[in-house]
Amino acid sequence: MNNPLLKTFKTDFESTPFSKIKIEHFIPALKKTIKSAINEVNLISRQNELPSFSNTIEKLENCGFLVGRNTSLLYNLNSADTNEYLQRVAQEASPLLTKFQNDIRLNDDLFSRINFVYKNEDRNKLNREQVTLLEKEYKNFVRNGALLNKTDKEKLRNLDTQLAKLNLTFGENVLADTQSFELLIDDKKRLKGLPVSVIDMAKSLAIQRNKKGWLFTLDYPSYVPFITYSEDRELRKKICLAYGKRGFKKNSNNNTKIILKIIKLRQQRAELLGYKSYADFILEERMATSLENVKKFLDDLTKKALPVAEKEWKIMSEFAKKELDLDELEKWDTAFVAEKLKEKELKLDEQELKPYFPLDSVLNGLFKIADLLYEIEFKENSEIDVYHKDVKVFEVYRKGKFYALFYTDFFPRAGKRNGAWMTSYRSQNKNQRPHISIVCNFTKPTKKEPSLLTFQEVTTLFHEFGHALHGILANTNYSSLSGTNVFWDFVELPSQIMENWCYQKEAITIFSKHYKTNKSLPEEYIDKIKKVAYFQQGLNTIRQLSFGYLDLSFHDRDISKIIDVKDHEKKQIKNFLFTKDNSENCLSTGFSHIFQGGYAAGYYSYKWAEVLDADAFELFLENGIFNKKIANKFLNYILSKGGIDHPMKLYKKFRGKAPDPSALLRRAGII
Repeated sequence: MNNPLLKTFKTDFESTPFSKIKIEHFIPALKKTIKSAINEVNLISRQNELPSFSNTIEKLENCGFLVGRNTSLLYNLNSADTNEYLQRVAQEASPLLTKFQNDIRLNDDLFSRINFVYKNEDRNKLNREQVTLLEKEYKNFVRNGALLNKTDKEKLRNLDTQLAKLNLTFGENVLADTQSFELLIDDKKRLKGLPVSVIDMAKSLAIQRNKKGWLFTLDYPSYVPFITYSEDRELRKKICLAYGKRGFKKNSNNNTKIILKIIKLRQQRAELLGYKSYADFILEERMATSLENVKKFLDDLTKKALPVAEKEWKIMSEFAKKELDLDELEKWDTAFVAEKLKEKELKLDEQELKPYFPLDSVLNGLFKIADLLYEIEFKENSEIDVYHKDVKVFEVYRKGKFYALFYTDFFPRAGKRNGAWMTSYRSQNKNQRPHISIVCNFTKPTKKEPSLLTFQEVTTLFHEFGHALHGILANTNYSSLSGTNVFWDFVELPSQIMENWCYQKEAITIFSKHYKTNKSLPEEYIDKIKKVAYFQQGLNTIRQLSFGYLDLSFHDRDISKIIDVKDHEKKQIKNFLFTKDNSENCLSTGFSHIFQGGYAAGYYSYKWAEVLDADAFELFLENGIFNKKIANKFLNYILSKGGIDHPMKLYKKFRGKAPDPSALLRRAGII
């Protein structure tokens, strides 16, 4: 088999030749490259030279490149453009990759050398990045079982293999339930309240699937507008309950047993390594440092935000009774009523904003903002191979020097999971520049108009682009310390700080261009957008905090008490809910962030990073949002540095002080 995955890509910028890669290439390539990588590891661990940073730590950092590249490629495609065949291959690859990682981390000879370097290397002869790499490598081995006896190492191998497969299955089940639901409307009267653009999109989707009428799905660009604007309460209920049933239906996609298995295995893994809980294990390598600190952080925010949320709920409930004849709000009413209240209080219909945010204009404006801040330029290259026709590629340059490839994938389709994320196809190190990608699910263009973004989608794009900048502008020597390879509760700072520019007049005039008139967003709307940022911040904060508490509860020290996922969830979030619980729905069974993604015992980090970004952006506000000096400090101490030092040290170098938690509450209007 002529397998392109067995060698470095001989393409422009060594970009991925997607059209030449077949699904059947992955398993043979992984088996062969894993074998080669293990041979490399054995050469490192069996050498006769006295262990040193250069002949052990640095050599280990540089081995297994093809395994890492091919693994990223497989799992990125499995998220963005999957099918049943690719899902089977991903499942087959999972135990191979888990075994590979364990064969390295549980290699006694290799760890003996790392341990020697860790205890004997003269730190004064290493630079800060080398010291961090040494300490990180040592901790990685210890946290992955290097100090365990032979029997316990085998137990760990088994646990990791099971967990890897369960995480994949969880995501596949959510995707299957998402894609199996369709709401087909054949009576035009039942479309009342929906924006014309949403109706047109539903019509186009129905035609694509050879159906008559208007078709709505659980994909975000379809689901969110429907639940927000549809005046048909019965249909809102139908689609809302369908969304809440993902992974919770009485079918083969039910995730309740999988969750119980995952949390049990995670707990066993933590205990095997000497921790009281999986949360204790995870939080040891976070800025928060401990379970107690996270709980205190969440409790403090709750204490301040809950009274505000209760007041906002009272206002919304009274408005619903008086203006909309709704005596009791249900979960399928809240987005609809909140939008109506916002329209009344702020005199703003967010659909009026969409014509000013055509996707191409927003993206080009975002590129210009990035250039103003960090002196980078984006040039589209239509010759570089892509995995789907919707994907575009840009070459990125800084001060005339090539810096990265940047892939964008913006529209929903079969085989693509919901949500938005940033990822990479190639990491950055001293010998190579990165290939970065952002994936979103925005409204597709129709025959009548281009892809028009809601303001919420604009902030999503800025958010993911912030993550992308973290990867694009990375400038470290080692891949494992580059870009987003930082503490998990620090990784959201570059993404969340970018959202702040969405609300600033100087920036809005750059990225807002009416798709018909080419005019920027009028000033009256800009003022309203700023008010939108404060609208129902109490309720929004409480919602996010509830997710944080729920996440911790699945990884705390008494998970043995969790017998029924739904019952446990009800107990955990009952004090945060303002609508009645629905027995048909379960948040946890679709909570991909913690059961498929990397946010287990870490969902709190969104709010943690909001504290950092609110505090950091105050410095921009004080000096100008395009102030070159401040932007350079953020580039030099945050974006380019990745994880070469402890994040608090990097943050203090940028800000000159520790972050002020009150900055978030000030921005949210809570204090």
